[in-house]
Amino acid sequence: MVFEDRLTIDTPEGVPLELTLAGVGSRFTSALLDYILQIIILVALALVLGYGAGLGPGGSALSTAAWVVGFFTVFWGYDVAFEVLNSGRTPGKAANGLRVVLESGAPVTFVPSAIRNVIRIIDLIPGNYLVGVTSILVTKKNQRIGDLAGGTLVIRESRKLPPDAPVSAWVQAPAWDTSAVDQQELDAVAAFLARRHELEPGARMQIAAELAGRLRPKVGGAIAGSGDEIFLERLAVAKRGRL
Repeated sequence: MVFEDRLTIDTPEGVPLELTLAGVGSRFTSALLDYILQIIILVALALVLGYGAGLGPGGSALSTAAWVVGFFTVFWGYDVAFEVLNSGRTPGKAANGLRVVLESGAPVTFVPSAIRNVIRIIDLIPGNYLVGVTSILVTKKNQRIGDLAGGTLVIRESRKLPPDAPVSAWVQAPAWDTSAVDQQELDAVAAFLARRHELEPGARMQIAAELAGRLRPKVGGAIAGSGDEIFLERLAVAKRGRL
């Protein structure tokens, strides 16, 4: 732990990755936005089902049952679906620059996401998120009970490369498709570029080769023949231009 709201993790490539942990305020704002969207979805579902529209005893009961099923699906499935399919970001989190990741810094997967959201019912006790807020305030990694159970963190994303991640002045942004490269991978590249001159030549070459080997298949238009560090510099410039 570097600061109260920061966490440093050693990535598999051997490059330290610093994560900024989300606090109570930003998490509350994100949750509020998501709850508003969930309410809108449920109201729209009620209108589609004709809930309360006097369709007769059988029809009304069927509509009510369908709406109840829809309610529980939205309440628990909304967060899981967005976290797994949208790199840890629900609409509310994306609007506030937050993301759910595993404690290792890796992207969140289905089981941890499902656990953290099922356990949300405990965090909601006594109905005003008191347990969850207290847990975030007293844990070292700003985790609510669901995060502790699922092994997850909520972090604040960087919107640009760190200023200490230099690239060669002549490097121009190539016309590459970098959409498959996520923020965590970009952070690892930025950390390597910032600290490469401090590394032993052998370690520097090995880390560059591992990063480039993993990321080249994700970059559309990249030429395999370019050097590893040159590729990483061009990737950083190309990706930074799209943030």
